[in-house]
Amino acid sequence: MPSAERALCDTGPLVAFIDSNDQAHEECRTTLKRFAGRLVTTWPVLSEAFYLLARQLERELLWQFILGEGLEIVDLEFAELPRMRSLMARYADLPMDFADASLIVIAERLRLNRVLTIDQRDFRVYRPRHIRSFAIFP
Repeated sequence: MPSAERALCDTGPLVAFIDSNDQAHEECRTTLKRFAGRLVTTWPVLSEAFYLLARQLERELLWQFILGEGLEIVDLEFAELPRMRSLMARYADLPMDFADASLIVIAERLRLNRVLTIDQRDFRVYRPRHIRSFAIFP
């Protein structure tokens, strides 16, 4: 596991970390406990996670994780929206959603090359400008 580095965090691991019924729950809990770096995400990813965590207790656990500084939340810049639009059009066959597009533009801005995701199929296809492909974990 990397230490003192930053990695993107997608929606799936956040949901799996909280939801004990998720099939990736144990793997994501173990990964998040071992990861010594800083996880970076966006507001669209958090919006998706809160939507998918339907029970109030689950949502409260996510709040605790966020407020306990479990994540670095990066704001999108208006100037990045055309790039997100372009990415969503380019990967429309997958299709790429708004949350994934937000992660790609943040990865490009911050020059991040690792992503914590369960959605390996899509993140193996995405090609950010600054790298050939993402290093995916868990």
